[in-house]
Amino acid sequence: MVILSHPTGNNNVREAAVALAESDQLQEFHTCIAACGNNVFQKLGFISGLSEIKRRSCAGALSSYLRLHPWREICRLAVGRLGFDFLTNHESGFFSIDAIYRAIDKSVAKSVRECKPSAVYCYEDGALETFHSAKINGAKCIYDLPIGYWKAGQKIMKEEAGRRPEWATTLLGLQDSKEKLDRKEEELKLADQIIVASSFTRKTLEECSFPLAPIAIIPYGCGSIPTTPVKKSKDGPLRVLFVGGLSQRKGIADLFEAIGLLKGQVALTLIGRKTVSDCPVLNNALRVHNWIPSLPHEEILRAMRNHDVLVFPSLFEGFGLVVTEALSQGLPVITTAHTCGPDVITDGLDGFIVPIRSSEAIFEKLEKLCNDRFLLSETSAMALNKANERAWSFYRSGISRMVGSVISK
Repeated sequence: MVILSHPTGNNNVREAAVALAESDQLQEFHTCIAACGNNVFQKLGFISGLSEIKRRSCAGALSSYLRLHPWREICRLAVGRLGFDFLTNHESGFFSIDAIYRAIDKSVAKSVRECKPSAVYCYEDGALETFHSAKINGAKCIYDLPIGYWKAGQKIMKEEAGRRPEWATTLLGLQDSKEKLDRKEEELKLADQIIVASSFTRKTLEECSFPLAPIAIIPYGCGSIPTTPVKKSKDGPLRVLFVGGLSQRKGIADLFEAIGLLKGQVALTLIGRKTVSDCPVLNNALRVHNWIPSLPHEEILRAMRNHDVLVFPSLFEGFGLVVTEALSQGLPVITTAHTCGPDVITDGLDGFIVPIRSSEAIFEKLEKLCNDRFLLSETSAMALNKANERAWSFYRSGISRMVGSVISK
């Protein structure tokens, strides 16, 4: 039996939990907040101003496995709205995401000592104490790395800070302390099995200086396909969408440059929160374009259906769930090889792969779609076909098989 933990319970985490529950391998699922069944968070999600909770919805089948640790995460969400940013400061804030990861890690470690599972399944930055407890109690340690290896990431981010110093404040990974980076290393050393979601993440681990456990690539799935036909614009400005954190790690400056080159041929919408509030070039760009800080997941999917193309020019990613979500809504994607793009997109057929740091390449693809709306329609149809081939059920099957093989060793 397996104890699974993740503070925020992202969509891929919830799918992993369902996979383990369906295969009778799940013992406990630890997270901070989950709207499940008829619990209090399910009810709170319908209150105006608390739509963030809707994003934490879990399948009813997980209800009996849930072990919630809500209070610190509730405070983090609240102080963010109230403007008390010092309480959520990177690593040091009492309600920072780092503090929440460490707190839930300690709680799960205690559960391991009490429940004696066969294995624990944890994610980067929230595994160290749990893994130590697992080793003492003879449990296997399964480590899910949702983004590329930190050394590879810091190399790219340092280069980017030199290339675009005006965007450097948005590169939060460069602020990680030595203590946090040492923690990442120790987690990797303790792992008995590593799971990644993309070939890119697997490749970044080649920069690791010590031997690693076996690495399995299990790509995430695509969401539900819309029941109504997806239609793309036949004329007028091309409707371009970006979804994600507003940081140069996501290549957003390159996107702005490409849009500028198109001189009014496109209309850009951005959905995502600022990583920092004091980046003048970002703030100026957001005044020019349609910016939506946050939307419930269903509304993001609706926005995808109402746009022509998603641009996700990330410099350093682990997967990029917005890519597969876009495909599932018939939205062609322009993305880089530093995402799941090469694993899920056939370049030129259901989307496009461009080099990182290339506003010119983004411009060329967007201009091509602007001038050829038949190609846009065809690419959209192929995106839906690709999504049909990559259902979440394949991901769940991969997770349950991999975990089963680790436990049986």
